[in-house]
Amino acid sequence: MVNLFDLTGKKAVVIGGGGGLGSAAAQGLMEHGAQVMIGGRTISTLEETVEDIYKAVDQKPHIHQVNICDPESVQKLCDDAISTMGGVDILVNSAGYTKKTKALEETLTEWDAHYDINVRGFFITSQIFGRVFCAQQSGKVIHMSSVRGIRANAGGNTAYCSTKGALDMMTRCMATEWAPYHVNVNAIGPALTFTKLTSTHMKEPGRVEGYTKNIPMGRLGEVADITGAVIYLASAASDFVTGQIIYVDGGLTAIG
Repeated sequence: MVNLFDLTGKKAVVIGGGGGLGSAAAQGLMEHGAQVMIGGRTISTLEETVEDIYKAVDQKPHIHQVNICDPESVQKLCDDAISTMGGVDILVNSAGYTKKTKALEETLTEWDAHYDINVRGFFITSQIFGRVFCAQQSGKVIHMSSVRGIRANAGGNTAYCSTKGALDMMTRCMATEWAPYHVNVNAIGPALTFTKLTSTHMKEPGRVEGYTKNIPMGRLGEVADITGAVIYLASAASDFVTGQIIYVDGGLTAIG
């Protein structure tokens, strides 16, 4: 039987590739045979990620500094990926922004910052790469969403949660539009996952226990949990899956 998860010959771009989930996704894609280019705002972070991945898989991803809110910058990333790797088949959108602020205290500047990255930036990158995918009649777009797209949180997350709800509907609409071109568009909705960014926060007394009491499987997510979903959505195993939000959440969203 054909290995449904073999990505040999595929070319992937991971935006937000210097972050905890993005770097793990990039490494996982490479371990399954794909060439990978990681993009992000800070070149030093991307360079550190390259070295970490090289130590793990003895290969280095390509890097490209990008501002996902700038269409010209994203177009340069897309062009560079095609030129460097000989094409592009997979886009993983793993950038993101969050800052906890209560709704009565939220400034429009902070509100706009959430929407600029989490919605506008995702639209720009999807549109530019989507044009390539639709023209070549194949491609996989994978958005990193959150359980917060459908499950509210009272901890000052109105802006963040609403952007993820918008991203989920954008995923469904793009999937519907691009299905005739054999382009799959899906999203992953993680629950809180241990990364370098979240680990400090989760060291606060009682924080993990308070969160996991609502998770049927009784633990937080690990980056490997998310990477597994990325590989599935990037591979032939998901060729008939589009417009879906896959919740990697230990059952959190199953209980309402």
